[in-house]
Amino acid sequence: MAEALTGEAILAATEEVLRRYGPAKATVVDVAKALGVSHGSVYRHFATKAALREAVTRRWLDAVHVEMAPKFDQGLTAAETLRAWLQALFDKKRHGHSEDPELFATFQVLVKESNVIPDYHLEHMVGHVARIISAGVETHEFVTDDVQKTAQAVWDATEKFHHPAHAQEWGNPHIQDAFDAVVSLVVDGLRYNRIPSAAGDA
Repeated sequence: MAEALTGEAILAATEEVLRRYGPAKATVVDVAKALGVSHGSVYRHFATKAALREAVTRRWLDAVHVEMAPKFDQGLTAAETLRAWLQALFDKKRHGHSEDPELFATFQVLVKESNVIPDYHLEHMVGHVARIISAGVETHEFVTDDVQKTAQAVWDATEKFHHPAHAQEWGNPHIQDAFDAVVSLVVDGLRYNRIPSAAGDA
């Protein structure tokens, strides 16, 4: 007796099809063929091609969100935790770009296709930064009147090291030095409340 087709099986197959053909050529029929089912079976789980592509993008990003969840059991200060988190994110992005450029590019296309996925991802990632900053505030290591706005400011300040628009710069031999300098400024700002809490603050 054949196993029942599940949404998770469809999403896993979709990711493989996208990897093989790229976002421009991958179709629902390709996914169905990979699973040995009719394309109608796929549509019973995902009503449209757009819904399927958005779901596989969300699945991929959810794995990133879990992997990047801050760890507070390492015996590090908040500053060290933030620096380690930003470094891990930078390493993940540049390794993905250099070691699996096709898949990296594919998911950038899929993220841009959706009206909701970019904000969904941003909410999770800035939320991780906010958790680290909040922990620093609790121990009086960091100073801020608005954790969420400060977390957004940290995310924006370090954009060069995680936004795909800057991917071509990540191979620069001096990029790590630039990262270290920016993160040092960010950490100092958190310690002395020098990061503006809202757009337009002095």
